[in-house]
Amino acid sequence: MEHILIIEDDLHIGDMVARVLTKEGYAVSRSYSGTEALFVIAENEPDLVLLDLMLPGFSGEELLDKLSAFPVIVVSAKADVDSRVELLNSGAVDYITKPFDVRELLARIKIALKNKKTCSFTFGELKIDPVTKNFYCGGKEIRLTRTEYAIIKLLIQNPAQVIAKHIMLEEIARDTPDCTESSLKVHISNLRRKLREAGGNESIETVWGIGFKLKRLK
Repeated sequence: MEHILIIEDDLHIGDMVARVLTKEGYAVSRSYSGTEALFVIAENEPDLVLLDLMLPGFSGEELLDKLSAFPVIVVSAKADVDSRVELLNSGAVDYITKPFDVRELLARIKIALKNKKTCSFTFGELKIDPVTKNFYCGGKEIRLTRTEYAIIKLLIQNPAQVIAKHIMLEEIARDTPDCTESSLKVHISNLRRKLREAGGNESIETVWGIGFKLKRLK
């Protein structure tokens, strides 16, 4: 069952959308503020997010940057072209204006979920398929443990960022809860070895005192 998170502080709109989605067979979570949404996601990752913009706590625009791992459909009363273009360029997969027809919303949700199933994440020669959970380096499939896959997925999804150790442990715990700070170094070391053996041009860099990031080898 696909899981949709509704981030909407308007109770009437949120209740209506939740009823429609539940009737269509989706699992539904609710969040009434940007801050609350981050806690909800930490407990249960959604397959798709419906995001209002005018929210208490983090605004929708601020929250969008924190939701890069999920397809996000913005649902907002802002109807001007500039707002839509800016949000689509910032990572939203779609935009629907209020008031909306639920049939159109359902159609857009189906398209976004279908596109998610066929997408992959890449960084240089590295590629992960979130559906099959396969990992490739230079077109060659590399066998990874569950923890190794969770680590490389996080790094590929955030290629320009240094991921602090404690953040990495929190994030990968969604996929593999048995990783500890002491074992993290072992998993990173094993990943580096597998990348070297595959002849890849990317590696995992240690940023001393902070965490890890992906880098391109010269």
